[in-house]
Amino acid sequence: MALVPHQRPAAPLVSRRGVMLGAAGMIATGPAAAQLQIDITRANPQPMPIAVLDLVPQGTDGQRFGRDIAQVISADLERSGLFRPIERGAWIQQPEQVGVQPRFADWRVINAQALVTGAAGVQPDGRLRVEFRLWDVAGEQSIEGQLLAAHPSSWRRIAHKIADLIWKRITGEDGHFDTEIVFISESGPATNRRKRLALMDQDGANLKFLTQDVNLLALTPRFSPVSRDITYMSYFNNRPRVFLFNLDTARQEVLGDFSGMSFAPRFSPDGNRVVMSLAESGATTIYELDLRSRRRVQLTQGRNIDTSPSYAPDGQRIVFNSDRGGSPQIYVMSATGSAPQRISFGQGRYSTPVWSPRGDLIAFTVQRGDGFAIGVMRPDGTSERILAQSFLDEGPTWSPNGRVVMFFRQSPSDARGVQRTRLMQVNISGDNLREVPTPEDASDPAWSPLIP
Repeated sequence: MALVPHQRPAAPLVSRRGVMLGAAGMIATGPAAAQLQIDITRANPQPMPIAVLDLVPQGTDGQRFGRDIAQVISADLERSGLFRPIERGAWIQQPEQVGVQPRFADWRVINAQALVTGAAGVQPDGRLRVEFRLWDVAGEQSIEGQLLAAHPSSWRRIAHKIADLIWKRITGEDGHFDTEIVFISESGPATNRRKRLALMDQDGANLKFLTQDVNLLALTPRFSPVSRDITYMSYFNNRPRVFLFNLDTARQEVLGDFSGMSFAPRFSPDGNRVVMSLAESGATTIYELDLRSRRRVQLTQGRNIDTSPSYAPDGQRIVFNSDRGGSPQIYVMSATGSAPQRISFGQGRYSTPVWSPRGDLIAFTVQRGDGFAIGVMRPDGTSERILAQSFLDEGPTWSPNGRVVMFFRQSPSDARGVQRTRLMQVNISGDNLREVPTPEDASDPAWSPLIP
């Protein structure tokens, strides 16, 4: 079964993490192809029915890989809220019966609008080779296809990449499945909480702990947009300090020789600078640190509490939190620290603002009454909307395509005095709220860029 017709790609692209991709050609561009799409700018679009078939064995371990890869693709698409995978019990045509082209009438009977087929298996060279096709059932044609190859241990990454390709072909925008989440994994009693830095795939798989020291308290990790570095806050000599940690080498270092407490770090869009807060002499101000020269620049002045800075995606502005008006509110200033302007004017206390990668929205936490909520507003403060609210929702982070917000939710104490803290995600329309699975309690998530 060959899913790549006519010609093979002459020069496959090789990603930094060893996944080879090749175009499959024969992409439809006519009116029939245009029908198979989801308008993700609309509120609450109806999920598209899609059948993701087990990939047909084609090489060693093909049956296992074909089944597992299809399951991950299906789970990614379902979790987005924009697709409704059709259960295998409803399939009329089975994967091994598809051949060169599906029997489209069989899939229309069960209301499938899109169909995913393919083949998988380990080849004699030891690499896992996966071919897939996305079919427009109504238009009766293939609209996307790719050939991917990698070490068999990277099979989940291949599945996430295929889900991203399907998302992009149907929505017209980049996906967010081949990404990672860095977060704080929490365990132990409230009086002796253990907080470890952890990393996992966006679906909760491949969890690993980056720090193991039970006496090390880690907080607010953030990804670099251009490298395998993260920055986070921890304690050094009993004082909060901002650290830089390389995910490939596990090398870490303290950023800046500040006399006071440094915290709330975040990278600039080009990855060359880190903006953070410094608490010193009764005031909390925002500084920018150049990672190449280690030169630091103070961006805010006065006796205020200025914190949680976040760059706009073009690097020209910074959104931050300040009590300079009497209560915590959200402000926007230039990247040089000039012309700060308040943009939050709703009821409540605003905090943890973070700019969307698309530049169109700012996510935030707001405390109103006895509860906390996650919301979004435009950079000028208009069109404020609440996406999720509970006893305590806090710490939003954006998917790299700006379509999903992840945050952490803490429940009230139960009868035993135990509070659970877990990761949640919600679409920017405010629908599809769901938990992100973690083995322990979890907080302070940060979403990676798409993995190259």
